[in-house]
Amino acid sequence: MRFFFKVYRIILSPILHAFTSVMSANPNTGCKFVPTCSEYSEQAIQKYGLLLGSKKSIQRICKCHPFSKAGGLDPV
Repeated sequence: MRFFFKVYRIILSPILHAFTSVMSANPNTGCKFVPTCSEYSEQAIQKYGLLLGSKKSIQRICKCHPFSKAGGLDPV
């Protein structure tokens, strides 16, 4: 599972962030949340297991869209 997150952060994340707004809570990544959604997902799965961690990850990802005013610090 960690391999998937590492590949995402190295390959896909920079591409996705190139197309997103520069306005973000975490200027180094372009993400509006801290930790980033991939970091949050990895931590949630480690803490709660695959099923509940995945559910929490999906809920977090659903909050992350251009029309959301949510952002900032959002720990697992």
